[in-house]
Amino acid sequence: MKKFSKIVKEMTIKDILKKYPKTSQVFLKLGLYCFSCPMASEETLEEMATTYKLNLKKLLESLNKTK
Repeated sequence: MKKFSKIVKEMTIKDILKKYPKTSQVFLKLGLYCFSCPMASEETLEEMATTYKLNLKKLLESLNKTK
């Protein structure tokens, strides 16, 4: 895992949750229950946002406020 001082789009879902467990609240609020699935270890936040048609900027803001 690369070292980041804040959550960035290049981080995997697994790495975000490992470093900032409280962010699971954000994923759940958005109805994203698959953050614990096997893809979470490979999928970046940017890829997930694209797949689920989420506003990446707003998602990043929410996650960084929650961490």
